[in-house]
Amino acid sequence: MKKGEEARGVISEYRFPDRGYVVREDGKVLVKHAVPGREVLYRVTKVRRGMAEGRVLEILQPGACETRKSRCPAVDSCGGCLYQTLPYGEELALKRELLERLLREAVREDFLWEGLTASPLAEGYRMKMEYSFGDACRDGPLCLGMHKRGSHYDIVETDQCELVHEDFNLALRETLRFFRERNIPYYHKMSHEGYLRYLLVRRGTHRKELLIDLVTSSQLPAEEAHELLVAWQQLICALPFAATVKGVLHTVTDSVADAIKDERTEVLFGEAQFEEELSGLRFVITPFSFFQNNADGAELLYEKVGQYVGETGGKVVFDLYSGTGTIAQLVAKHAERTVGVELIEEAVLVARENAARNGVQNCRFIAGDVLKVLDEIAEKPDIIILDPPREGVNPKALRKLIRYGVPRIIYVSCKPSSLLTDLEILREGGYHTIRAAGIDMFPRTPGVEAVLLLERE
Repeated sequence: MKKGEEARGVISEYRFPDRGYVVREDGKVLVKHAVPGREVLYRVTKVRRGMAEGRVLEILQPGACETRKSRCPAVDSCGGCLYQTLPYGEELALKRELLERLLREAVREDFLWEGLTASPLAEGYRMKMEYSFGDACRDGPLCLGMHKRGSHYDIVETDQCELVHEDFNLALRETLRFFRERNIPYYHKMSHEGYLRYLLVRRGTHRKELLIDLVTSSQLPAEEAHELLVAWQQLICALPFAATVKGVLHTVTDSVADAIKDERTEVLFGEAQFEEELSGLRFVITPFSFFQNNADGAELLYEKVGQYVGETGGKVVFDLYSGTGTIAQLVAKHAERTVGVELIEEAVLVARENAARNGVQNCRFIAGDVLKVLDEIAEKPDIIILDPPREGVNPKALRKLIRYGVPRIIYVSCKPSSLLTDLEILREGGYHTIRAAGIDMFPRTPGVEAVLLLERE
């Protein structure tokens, strides 16, 4: 096959998490964003070492398992979902099979597979969304939503998204209407000109509080921007949300990167944070701090981590990549002390604040790169918990923590395919997988969390 060639095929020999193989008479083509049994029209985007990669252009025929009707009109174009057309039971069965197969191929030895636990909520579970301003086509009208699948520029309006509570859709819909009526330009990624960049919405599942942050450049005159922001804030506060509006914020970022960089945040109304309850503890959530997107699913995840950690009485537990310190505080209930290490300083400050609020005194948080902190910290762990970002653990850091020789390592992975390299290094260091389980933290998407218990020989 040649790059640019178009062909059709049926998805088979499915691979985790969001890829499938279109089988042709002359070989196989790896096609992203596929569902088993679908017949698709695709275009070849890359050919390497006898294997071609392709991108779906059109769904010609749904698979036999696609019997669910999604209410979201962007289901085939938005980059956020994949399994909207599958009944949740079918989705769970597919993910369970794929995750077990991936783990067994990676571990290559016997271990206890405990299956995949369903999310308590299959819809409306997300606690955070970052919407982008842009247009759906070149020079088209202002849009606000998610990036179109496979595009860095085109935006798909997603004000009927099923992954979020209706409060998110209401905030998106009315914010877009407000700025369209006033012809306010969005920030163009190529020219670096324009004002509107992102709309960040966070909503507590249990305490039901809202934080809404408009992210812009500084490319409007100060007086005009002030009047505009006051009017937008008043609109937001008047909307009939089911949750309580805890804060309305304005963040300025002039960075050319396509990401939110907090250069200055102003509170237009209320506060710049809210609280959420999880597993009997209370946590402060700020606009940019990390917190699990599925609160009910997170409780199941942390319960499984606690089972794998086991007896901690009189022991020191390291929680590496600790975020806002949720796991560290839960484990600290019975441990002698816990030490959390997190690169993002804001998350560490919030973790310390959370620990003080919950009366957890035997928990210490360190801001810094795990690779460097392991050289500087004097304490020695008895148990290590790893909950790294999607790319996994730095190999050098992994080899350093192996030298501690702890009897147990609990590995939490939000991207199981990134786990493969780390498991190889841990196996070389004498660690073997004893038990593993999955938690479906991200229904309707390919994402799933894996938890592994590794013990040293």
